[in-house]
Amino acid sequence: MRSIASVIKNVVRAAGGLGRCCIVVALAAGPAFAAGDAPLFQWKSTAPLLLPKPDAAHDSLALKDPTVVRVNGKYHVFMTTASERGGWEMAYASFTDWSKASEAPIAYLNLSAIGPGYHCAPQVFYFAPQKLWYLIYQGAAGPMYSTSATLDDPMSWSAPKAFFSATPDIVKTATGKGNWLDFWNICDAKTCYLFGADDDGRIFRSETAIGKFPRGYEGTTVIAAQEPNRADLFEAPMIYEIKGTGKYLAAVEAMGSKGRYFRSWTLDTLDGAWKPLAASLDNAFAGALNVSFDGPFISDGVSHGELVRDNDDQTPTVDFCKPVQFLYQALAPETGEKNYLKLPYRLALLTTTKQPAFCPARK
Repeated sequence: MRSIASVIKNVVRAAGGLGRCCIVVALAAGPAFAAGDAPLFQWKSTAPLLLPKPDAAHDSLALKDPTVVRVNGKYHVFMTTASERGGWEMAYASFTDWSKASEAPIAYLNLSAIGPGYHCAPQVFYFAPQKLWYLIYQGAAGPMYSTSATLDDPMSWSAPKAFFSATPDIVKTATGKGNWLDFWNICDAKTCYLFGADDDGRIFRSETAIGKFPRGYEGTTVIAAQEPNRADLFEAPMIYEIKGTGKYLAAVEAMGSKGRYFRSWTLDTLDGAWKPLAASLDNAFAGALNVSFDGPFISDGVSHGELVRDNDDQTPTVDFCKPVQFLYQALAPETGEKNYLKLPYRLALLTTTKQPAFCPARK
């Protein structure tokens, strides 16, 4: 096995990203570990499993920003597609096993009621109180959503609706541009929380009573976490309940000297403080220094993705009593491409070979 750190040289980072997100309070000071300590997490990556499949109507160049649930023995993956013709749009694929992912047909959601145009960075989950599937994503109106009663019918999604009638003032003030992106929803027993990033060092959080979802977020947005250096808290926030503990794991994409990587924190409550877990480049949640490959494939860091959950509902949950998996967007180093839209991202799968002992005794 070869470490990505041993082969990536002179990585030139592409500037920009797909979306903006929101953060509410300053992070707890200091990294989880001193430089040189062994990382808490170590991962092994597959080669790309999902590749673009252009057709006559879709000149797809890349697959990005995956969200995944496993239902009735089948993986359901929603993702962003990039094309010169359509820009950023969304697509869907399903398969029974990761080894069959490359064979899965890709359905383009611009053919559904979601329609064409700027829609990307999805998150999918089943909202049990309403017995509906929700697809949350970013669009021209900020955070948006569509619903479906039939997960495996990509043409069943409803037309987009916005969570907010206008960008919250705190987002406008914080960024100076009013940009936010990469939205993530998670609920506890009483409250739903919508997180987002701004590509400028902040994660925002909005909340609503679970009985009001998807309404009620307006007027509640705060900064959940922030860093003075925008690269340290960039985009793609994801928050999960850690199964059996009542605590939560947060991870956010950052930019470093060895490409994109993820930092992580723990939270006692979804509206609580972010406590560093694996939150530095040397001790990252996932990045160039703690990912290895069996074969010749190498990725330029670890970028926007999603952990494979233990459930499919409104409280995304990860089980640390077994190896954790992470579907992410991979990019071969030194592609030479300067246009962010054309960067040839593909979807690959990480599996932990080392992870924290967040596994309570099971009865």
